[in-house]
Amino acid sequence: MAQAQFKILVVDDEPDLEHLVRQRMRRDVRAGRYLFAFAHNGIEALEILNEDPDIDMVLTDINMPQMDGLTLLEQIPKVDPNIRSVIVSAYGDMKNIRTAMNRGAFDFVTKPIDFQDLRITIDRTLHHMALWRDALASRDKLVALQNELHVASEMQQSILPTQFPDLPGCQVFGNMAPARAVGGDFFDIVNLEKGRIGLAIADVSDKGVPAALFMMSSRTLLKGTAIGDPNPGRVLTEVNDLLEQDNEAAMFVTMFYAVFDPATGKLVYANGGHNPPIIVRPDGSSTVPPQTDGIALGIMPDVDFTQNEITLSPGDILVLYTDGVTEAMNSRGEEFEMDRLRAVFAAAQWDDARRANQAVFDAVHAFAGETPQFDDITCLTLLYRGREP
Repeated sequence: MAQAQFKILVVDDEPDLEHLVRQRMRRDVRAGRYLFAFAHNGIEALEILNEDPDIDMVLTDINMPQMDGLTLLEQIPKVDPNIRSVIVSAYGDMKNIRTAMNRGAFDFVTKPIDFQDLRITIDRTLHHMALWRDALASRDKLVALQNELHVASEMQQSILPTQFPDLPGCQVFGNMAPARAVGGDFFDIVNLEKGRIGLAIADVSDKGVPAALFMMSSRTLLKGTAIGDPNPGRVLTEVNDLLEQDNEAAMFVTMFYAVFDPATGKLVYANGGHNPPIIVRPDGSSTVPPQTDGIALGIMPDVDFTQNEITLSPGDILVLYTDGVTEAMNSRGEEFEMDRLRAVFAAAQWDDARRANQAVFDAVHAFAGETPQFDDITCLTLLYRGREP
């Protein structure tokens, strides 16, 4: 067996979990991607961490005897501040999830464990950790702004989804083309109960590493809140209150968040100061759905975000985007604007979310020509085929 690239400590008091992890992750172990160690509570975990400096990541349950997972999260940075932690929580347990994030958890998975989701979470966490270690190793060499922007760009890209659900009745695809001066665009897709999915797109103020860090915090809070609440308006309200706390840099993020049900075509959405989406019909015409009131998140507390809902028809495409699309400029100083975005979809029929998404990027790049890109270009598309028999 090849030498493992990463070593993961699994902390859980369930006696069957070790066997299950070894069985379900055996191909990754044999391929040399992971090596697993196991502990049954926080005390055993700390002993292993103190004895083994090669641990890269800790995957821990919350409820355990002697020392629980939340207490363990407080102790891990004292052993090694660069270890990344992921918690295992009951579905919708927002109180413990929020506490864990405040104590340094990078991400979370829910019980019962979906091992495909766990593998994706592990890969994303370890990728981010590797980037962070590279940044630490290079920090003495970061003497120019370009180096900082490169690190921020890598951090930004590391949390974006790379696998997209192909659900009965719909397709989803998203992409982002970062600018040279890194901002804070991101998009996310959240698997929810009863086959529904959450769709989010956002744009953080400012640029560089601060924007990338604020973006990562915004994404984590959104995911944690969305898992526990099916109401998009309440989700934005909760995320806004959490971001506003201790926001000394006075940063903010515009965010559009929607919950889509492929079984019915119903889309429930709320908007926090973000660009309005468009709905493209099968004949190429497009509309802007009714707007909801909402300001950017992180500016002021106790803001109630309203929501609205529409029902998509078979063949409809939902297009979410950031202002890097509509405000892209050409050599004459003209902006791409909404009319050109709608014209992209008026020119052809679309039966694939990926191709529809790529058409936006192709049109923006063709319009801008050699003009330097000054902002991230981000687009998330959902193609609804209709309820399958």
